[in-house]
Amino acid sequence: MKTEIVRIENPENKYQVIIGQANFTIFTCDDIFKTLLTTVPGIKCAVAMNEAAPRLTRVTGNDEKLEELAGKNALKIGASHVFVVFVENAFPINVLNAIKQHPAVCNIYVASANPIEIITAETELGKAVIGAVDGQSVSRIENEEERRERRETVKKLGYKIE
Repeated sequence: MKTEIVRIENPENKYQVIIGQANFTIFTCDDIFKTLLTTVPGIKCAVAMNEAAPRLTRVTGNDEKLEELAGKNALKIGASHVFVVFVENAFPINVLNAIKQHPAVCNIYVASANPIEIITAETELGKAVIGAVDGQSVSRIENEEERRERRETVKKLGYKIE
């Protein structure tokens, strides 16, 4: 078995990225895209999904740059039934439940705009995703000032904590 680290290309960590696994690629790729469109008005997004047979990366979206990034990253991962979603004008929190509710979705590995690495393993049969690295390791517990700043940021984004 061979393991590999696949760095996800996301220029300047500009876009939100969601990576997961599902089945029935010929249907699910387009259906996840439609789900995204109906979940957040004005969303720009693309979905790429690797099909086991005929061993293609399927791509759909409403933005050429996002389609290119989703397709390129899904192909680099190479594992069958893995999907890669690139999103602009929305956060994963806005779309994750809708994606997870899709009957073909089995797993979500990561949802982030941080630097992402996907850890894969390859056997004679093919590749599989073992896990995801989402951003850098933490170094300490936040202090009171950082906690206040975090809560102010959450409020600015339109979410309530208390």
